[in-house]
Order: sequence, then structure tokens, then C-alpha cells
Amino acid sequence: MCGIWALFGSDDCLSVQCLSAMKIAHRGPDAFRFENVNGYTNCCFGFHRLAVVDPLFGMQPIRVKKYPYLWLCYNGEIYNHQKLQRHFEFEYQTKVDGEIILHLYDKGGIEQTVCMLDGVFAFILLDTANKKVFLGRDTYGVRPLFKAMTEDGFLAVCSEAKGLINLKHSTAPFLKVEPFLPGHYEVLDLKPNGKVASVEMVKYHHCRDEPLHATYDSVEKLFPGFELETVKSNLRMLFDNAIKKRLMTDRRIGCLLSGGLDSSLVAATLLKQLKEAQVRYPFQTFAIGMEDSPDLLAARKVANHIGSEHHEVLFNSEEGIQVLDEVIFSLETYDITTVRASVGMYLISKYIRKNTDSVVIFSGEGSDELTQGYIYFHKAPSPEKAGEESERLLKELYLFDVLRADRTTAAHGLELRVPFLDHRFCSYYLSLPPDLRIPKNGIEKHLLRETFEDSNLLPKEILWRPKEAFSDGITSVKNSWFRILQDYIEHQVSDAMMATAAEKFPFNTPKTKEGYYYRQIFERHYPGRADWLTHYWMPRVIYFQQYGDSSKNKNRAAI
Repeated sequence: MCGIWALFGSDDCLSVQCLSAMKIAHRGPDAFRFENVNGYTNCCFGFHRLAVVDPLFGMQPIRVKKYPYLWLCYNGEIYNHQKLQRHFEFEYQTKVDGEIILHLYDKGGIEQTVCMLDGVFAFILLDTANKKVFLGRDTYGVRPLFKAMTEDGFLAVCSEAKGLINLKHSTAPFLKVEPFLPGHYEVLDLKPNGKVASVEMVKYHHCRDEPLHATYDSVEKLFPGFELETVKSNLRMLFDNAIKKRLMTDRRIGCLLSGGLDSSLVAATLLKQLKEAQVRYPFQTFAIGMEDSPDLLAARKVANHIGSEHHEVLFNSEEGIQVLDEVIFSLETYDITTVRASVGMYLISKYIRKNTDSVVIFSGEGSDELTQGYIYFHKAPSPEKAGEESERLLKELYLFDVLRADRTTAAHGLELRVPFLDHRFCSYYLSLPPDLRIPKNGIEKHLLRETFEDSNLLPKEILWRPKEAFSDGITSVKNSWFRILQDYIEHQVSDAMMATAAEKFPFNTPKTKEGYYYRQIFERHYPGRADWLTHYWMPRVIYFQQYGDSSKNKNRAAI
């Protein structure tokens, strides 16, 4: 997890422009560098480093002797870099996983490169020999990337939007900043004056398709057919592999643990893998909640079962409310569900950074979308429609849950790893017959639970635990986080303010006082940038006619 930043064709003083790159310093607290591009005085790279792999030679932009014309700035982890290096017999100059991007690009071009990367990534690749700039982002947008581009060819790229909004350019007093789409790469021509022109934007991978890099994967060959026992065996094998490949780090590993199904499966499998790898430090798990919260009790039960060094973080309603401003600034969104669920994750990340040396943090994000964990899936008119909705949610993760997970951890210099969004695990799960994946017997994620039923990884009551969503599970049984927020905001936003909401916020007009309150904070930090959120998190209405407030129902989906 790092922060990347680059400018091409700037007509303002670079030393002034570079101040904007410091807005993402939290993403890389270990070191930073700014570097001009040879022969292009108005182009430069900025990099903030969190040293997770190869602490000695891992600074960026990466440049190697064999390719003096290539410049690479990337944020992410390429889990199969060593397999590809051995297979193609590439000669590495560093131990950095991202170096594989340079070798693959030289061998087969940009499309083959991005399709071969098993991992999460956002990158900027400059080829001065062929006068090209390439941008790319992983399938689900686990690693963030934003860009701004003007009609005259000025290009600015950054891990977070806050690193771009204050840039100056003569032809654009208000620079339009937008997220770079996940699962895409872009090709741009580099002109002699340092400016660029977009050539093509290409979608290189769909979540349903088995990735090209699967050919070079070391996982055992999957058993053919869709018999239940066959499917369960394949899922266990792929999930095990998804955890194992993510052990790639020189820093200490920990895990967020809510006591729900997803985080508990990750924690239990991760501890098993760490023992097999003979890692010597105690494995730390982290839970957060208010006094007597359901999540704390369930997480404690899981930690005792697997034998982790467990940390419990308590917070009260005042602390949660006070941190809302910081959370919205970090998130760069005003989506109601996302903000509400981010408070606990932000506070626990702050605790981890301050009180432990765990830096690489595993989590259960992505499972709800992949395995149909939200309760409105019970209302799907058919298994096929449920499958379509699952894919829609996966495509939008970069706007919601993946955004939350990245920003709340990155704000405190932590790197998040999400094994449920492993390319092969996801593509296989989505390839299964739709009727295998739907809720059964009134229970969401039935297939996932059934897959691990005989593994003894978790206590039965945890494996089949009904969901307490993060934003409700962390709070006291006496008073939910949702109710605490409503009671507080009722005194902050008047009925008169709501009456003029459409006039004040014509785009994505807030319909509730909670939404209005978050939007006010967002506009204070990012005025005029409401279009970063294309729409609020919302299930398809056809599935949801009997459930009311969508954000409350997401909070009651299965973990």
C-alpha cells in the first residue's frame, strides 16, 4: 500500500504542484520521492512508500538498467511475480513484485501485462522510447486511482482525489477529477511538449472470466463438474490459495475480526497458513465495538477458538460522532451506508497503527457481494437475477465497500488484503450454477457456510451466525449506532434545511437528515465534487420493496 502521483504536461511550477502530492503522505509513511522525467521538464512522478516488500530497493518510480526508457509507479501487490519470473526466466534487478510489470510489458505489450497480473494494483507506466503513457487498475478497484485530464493534454494521476483537486492549470480553473475505472487500462500518446492524448480505454477483465494468469497458477487442478462435494472441495482449495499467496510481505500480518462469517473464515485460515509457513510472531486479531456489542462477544469466541493474540478496542458514541469529519475527509464520499460503516474501521485502524507493529491487515471485504450475503437476495425473483445483482455489486465495490476498506486503513498507513476478491476464487464462484449460490433455508451465504462446515475452522455457532452488520454489530445491544447517529443529527439538521435540500444539493439530493449532514461535511472538504459518487448504495428496488431504508438493510446483511 503506497501513494502514487504523476503529472504530464503541467504548465505551472512543478515545485508548487508537488505540494499536492503531500496530501496522500499517509499512504506511505516510510519514505517519499519526487522525480522529474528526463527530457520532459513539465512531467514528474511522486511516490509515498509503505515498505512491505524489499525494503532496500523498493523506492519508486521503478527503473531498471535493462529498460532505461521505462518508468513505473504502482500501488499494490503482484502475488504471482515470482512464478512469472521463473516461468519466463526474467532477470530481476530488485526483489520488488512490481518489477514484473516492466518485464511483461517489454515481452508482450500492455494488454498481456495487465491480464497476467494476479493481485491488486493501480499503476502509471511511462515508455519514453515509444512515447506512450499507460494507466491500469485491478479488476475490483481494490487499489484506488484517480485522474484529471484537460482538453489541451495535461494529465494528473493520483491514488486519492485529494492529491489532485488543488492542482493549477491555465486552461482549467476547476480541474475535473474522476475515478479511473477498475478492470481497465488506458493508452495515451506522449507528445514532445509533455502533454498527452488518449488513444484507447480498454476493459481487460470481467469478474466472471477465469483470468489469463490462471494458466501459471500453482494451485492444484480443479475437479470438474458441479456436484456439491466437488464444488465445496474446489472452493476450499481456492480460498486456501487466496490466503496463502497474500502472505507475501516483509512486515507483520494481522487481521480484522468482527466475529461474523467472512472475517472469521479469513482469520482462521490465515492463522493455519502462518503456522505452516512457520512465522514466529504471534498472530494478532482486532475487534472493535461499544460495551456489550455482539461483534466483540463473537470475535472473542473466534479468537479463543483459533488461538490468536486478540485485541479489543472499545469506543463510545461521542468518539464515533467526533471522528465523522475525519472519516468523510479520508473517504472522499458522502454515501450514507459507507460513512456509517467506516467509523469503526477507521478507529480500529488508528489503534493498530498506534499500538502494534502489524502493518499488513487482512479483512473479509467482498464476500457479501460475491456470495449473496445481503438479506434482500431472499427477494430475488430468480437465481439468475440474483446472480446478475451479485455481479453488479462487485462492479460497484470501488465506490462503496472497497473504497471504505482502503481509505480507513490507508489513512493510518496500513495495507489491507482482501482474499475473498481473489481473481480465481471469484471467477470460479461466479461460474457455479445460479441455484447453488442463492440463499437457502432462510440463510444467506449457505454454500459458503456449508463448504467449511466439516473443517473445524470455526465454532458452529459462528459458522452459522446470523449477520450483525459492521455498523450495527459494533454497537451496544441497548442502542444501535444507527439510532445514536439519528438522535445526534436530529439536532444538527433542521426541517427548514431539509426543505431546501434540493436547491442546495441538486445532484444526489439527500433524502434524510443523516444524508444531509454527511453531504455538508463532504462539501466543506470537496466543494463541487459531488459527482465522485454517481449514486447512493442501493439494492435493485425489485428485490427490495418490503424492506424500507436501503442503508439500514445493508447493515442487516450477512457478514
